Amino acid sequence: MYKIKPLKRFGQHYLRDPNIIKKIVDEINPQQDDNLVEIGPGSGSLTSEILKRTEKLTAVEIDKRVAEHLSETFPNLKLIRDDFIKLDLNQFYQGENKKLRIIGNIPYYLTSSIIFKLIDYSNIIEDSMLMVQYEVAKRMTAKKGTKDYGILAVLLQHFTNIKLCFKISPNVFYPKPKVYSAVVHLYFKEDFYDDKNKKSFIMTVKAAFGNRRKTLKNSLSNSIFKEIDFSDSGIDLTLRAEQLGLNDFITLSNFAQKHFRQVSNSTIK
Repeated sequence: MYKIKPLKRFGQHYLRDPNIIKKIVDEINPQQDDNLVEIGPGSGSLTSEILKRTEKLTAVEIDKRVAEHLSETFPNLKLIRDDFIKLDLNQFYQGENKKLRIIGNIPYYLTSSIIFKLIDYSNIIEDSMLMVQYEVAKRMTAKKGTKDYGILAVLLQHFTNIKLCFKISPNVFYPKPKVYSAVVHLYFKEDFYDDKNKKSFIMTVKAAFGNRRKTLKNSLSNSIFKEIDFSDSGIDLTLRAEQLGLNDFITLSNFAQKHFRQVSNSTIK
């Protein structure tokens, strides 16, 4: 059925249900003038459906075996043989001068890395539709005070409007994964942060959740911000991170960035 055997080290699970494939592509609804980028096209099931609707598609594939097969199958496909995580996404924007729309049935072990990369480039991304592990999708869309609420939920709530589209059975993949999957659609908000502010917010959220069961005071005192006194931040430090809303994290981040400069000459990274 498949010319190329999926490899476990690349987290490859090929979609094989044409109805699910169509449903996924219907959700992103590619248009002729879109600047579309597909992460890890694999056997080309999504690629084939997308190319029926638009010819403007760039695919990024790290597996050389798969890349050769894709080149033969889709001779007009613009194919980048590289690791998406390592790419400068500006190359896709500068060529078209149009924001990116990113789609992918991504390796589940790379979900967080890919999401952080998309946030890094949020100023040039319109939206992104990803297939992820269902349990991760629940964490991505979790609400304040729930057990799934954490770093991913806060960052995505801040930088995107996120939609959990639908759940997918393991039976539509080859090989069959051990978990259910889900499609999530991220609509990136207008970029309003410079790089330093963006990094400061991410660092603050990570620090707050650093010791999840402990209070904010304890978590922050064990973080990069340990020398800052947050007692005047306007946030109740006896709370735990999962009890804070988005505006609370923004307040905490602004305070951290202001006082971090006074404590250290280090650049926020």
